[in-house]
This record gives sequence, structure tokens and C-alpha cells, in this order.
Amino acid sequence: MNTLALLSCVCLLVNPRVSTAFAPASKLSARDVRSQVSFPDRIRYAGESQLWSANEAVNGDILISGLDTKETPSSNNITDEIIAATNDGPSAATKQPQSTESLPQSQAEEETKPSFPLVLWRFSRPHTLIGSALAIPSISLLAAPTYKVFFTTRTLVALTYAAVPSLLMNLYITGLNQITDVEIDKINKPYLPIAKGDLKKSTAIGVVLAAVVVSLIMSVCNPVLSTSGLQVALWGSFVLGTVYSLPPFRLKRHPLLAAFCIVAVRGTIINAGFYSHALSAAFSSTKEAAAGFGVLHCLLNDWKCAFSSLFFGVFGIVIALMKDVPDADGDRIFDIKSFTVRIGQKRVFRTMKNLLVALFGVSGGALMKWATMSPTLGATTRRGLTGLGCLLAGYFTYKEAKDVNPEDSGEVYDYYMQLWKLFYLSYLALPLVK
Repeated sequence: MNTLALLSCVCLLVNPRVSTAFAPASKLSARDVRSQVSFPDRIRYAGESQLWSANEAVNGDILISGLDTKETPSSNNITDEIIAATNDGPSAATKQPQSTESLPQSQAEEETKPSFPLVLWRFSRPHTLIGSALAIPSISLLAAPTYKVFFTTRTLVALTYAAVPSLLMNLYITGLNQITDVEIDKINKPYLPIAKGDLKKSTAIGVVLAAVVVSLIMSVCNPVLSTSGLQVALWGSFVLGTVYSLPPFRLKRHPLLAAFCIVAVRGTIINAGFYSHALSAAFSSTKEAAAGFGVLHCLLNDWKCAFSSLFFGVFGIVIALMKDVPDADGDRIFDIKSFTVRIGQKRVFRTMKNLLVALFGVSGGALMKWATMSPTLGATTRRGLTGLGCLLAGYFTYKEAKDVNPEDSGEVYDYYMQLWKLFYLSYLALPLVK
């Protein structure tokens, strides 16, 4: 046994990596020190010119960065520092200044902050903005006497003049809702710009005020293009959007009144208002004729206007109530008595899903039957294809809902955004029913 022990000691002394460990610290080179402190999976070497940092000891992975070729620490000092850093105790590692190469946290956050145009785009709630942008040309094309008449300079001017203030009004309504719901959004929608901290509340107030002022001025300043239909669409949206969000009214706290606001804007006000505007500003031959195309006249005497208002009014109910399903937690905390809070997420989700399936089913069946009575082959084809599209949309709505857990906010929100895509497609298909 003694002989084996003696032979083992001789072998260790012959090994050059081991022999340097017993050499005096003053005789060790930097290369020798690096080989000496090669503890596997515990230590990694990172150059000879940096200082020790407390951030260099994380989860037991020690970073040796204090070695210098002019003054090499002894193995005992290195070991002491390693033990101290590993045990999170006080050591020289915690007393030295950090590397100057690391940026301050605030400066790093400032550099990663998104640009103002991107923040403004998110602030506008793009899915609602896209809906408004698609609605105006689709309604105008539905109101056109023929498809050919739509593609004229006069129509383009009237359409553009309606689109600009309506998009600004959309920005005002969605922006005002975010400004008054900051604390709720920190729970329900923490990714929104104000709740996330990407947009100051004062800046947001300035944006919505500028948007609503320009929108309302455009509704009255032009004697030809500022039609009664455009005024109804913009002023109606302004009034209902304001009382929906702003105290002391804050109608969003009352489920029936909140649903009425959204249905009125998405249904009658937008569809009938812009339908009337298109007839007056783009397709009327005289001022007297233009004056006769009021909103109420269009609703009562034009089946296309009535159909559009009814269809998107029902769709607006689905959007209004489905929107609240993933927001149940924040609404409950801040005493927002939505239907979801009152009767539960499952019942609201299933009811709105069934209502939308029924809307697509009834509309699709009616259009396909109507297609068989159309006087021309073109009308038959258009209405038949639109009816078939409605039936497919209803099937998609039903099928996608089967895998959704109504109490999972993430799943419901994804499903809700799918409904917006069907909303867009509905507007794109709307002119085909004429």
C-alpha cells in the first residue's frame, strides 16, 4: 500500500499542470494560472484586462476576469475569491466597480423604446381602424347606381373626404377609451401603449383632441362634401363615443347602454350615414336631389342601406359583447358591470357565437334564394357566391369556437380577433349583393 501511494505522488509531481500548482505565486505566468484554475463547469476565463464584478458570479458560473500579466494573483487568493463569490458573501468582487462597457438600464430601455409612429399606430387600435377604412368604400360602392359610376374622380374625392375625418374620429374614440381605462388596461390589456408606458397620458390627450377637432371641422366646413350623412356619421360617433368612455356618463359601466353605443355606431350611424353621404356627394345630379338623400330616407326607402345597417348592427352586438369576455378580471375589479361579469364568460361566449352563426346562416340562405330570382346572370352569380360565403363563414365561426375555452382570456381574444377578419370580409363582399 505504501509503495502504491509513493508511485502516485511521483506521477503527480511529474505532471506539469499539477506541478505548477505547487510553485510560488511570483513564478507563475498568466498562462499557468489559467490552466491552474480550470474547474469544469464552474469557472470561465474572460481576458486579462477587466475588473472583478458582482455581476460576474451568477448561478455559480464564475467569470475570472481579474488576471493581469504584470501582477498575477496567487492560487490561494483566486480560490478565496471563488469561494466568496460562490457563497454570495462579501469579497473583493463586490467592492470593485462594474465594467464600463455595460450601459445603464435606463439608457438601454430608452434605446429599445418603439418609435412614436409605431406607438401611435398601436394607440389607434388598428383592427378597428381597418374596419372603418374598409367600410367607407364598400358602402359607397353599394350605394353606386352601377359599378362603373363608382370609378370616377368625383367619387374618389367624396370617398376621400369622408374617410379622413372618419378615421380621425375612430382614433378619438379608441384613444379616449384607453385614456380613461389606464388602470383597467394594466390588468386586461397591459400591452396597450399607455398601460405599457410607451405613451404618456398627456401626449395621448393631445392626440385625441387634435383628431376630434379636425374631424368635426371637416364635417361642416365644405358646402358640397360636408353632407348631412357625413355629419350624422361623425357627430353621432363623437357623442356616443364620448358618453361611452368619459365620466360622469361612462355608459360602458352599464351593459345594455354600452352595447347600444357600439351597435348604433357600427350599425346605423356608419352604414346609413356613409350610404347617404355617397348618394349626396358622389351620385346625385343636383343639389336638390342631394338634399333628398337623408339618413332616415335611405333607411326607410332603400333596401340596400337597410340590409347593410341590420347585418352590421347584429355583427356589432357580437363584437361589443365578445370584446368583454377576455376582460372579465379587470372589469370585475373596477366594478364594470358588463354582461360577462353579470352572467359569466361561458354564457356570453356561447350566446354571441350562436348569434353570429345564425346571422351568417340566415343571410347566406336568403341571398342564395334571392339569387335564384335575380333578373340577370351576373346578379345571380354575385348573390349566390356571397350567400355561399356567408354559409362558410358561419361554419368557420362554429368550428373555431369548439376548441376555445371561454374562461381562457388568451384563447378568447384570439377568437375575437378572428371575428374581426370575418367583419372585414363581410364588408368586402357587401357590394356584391346589389
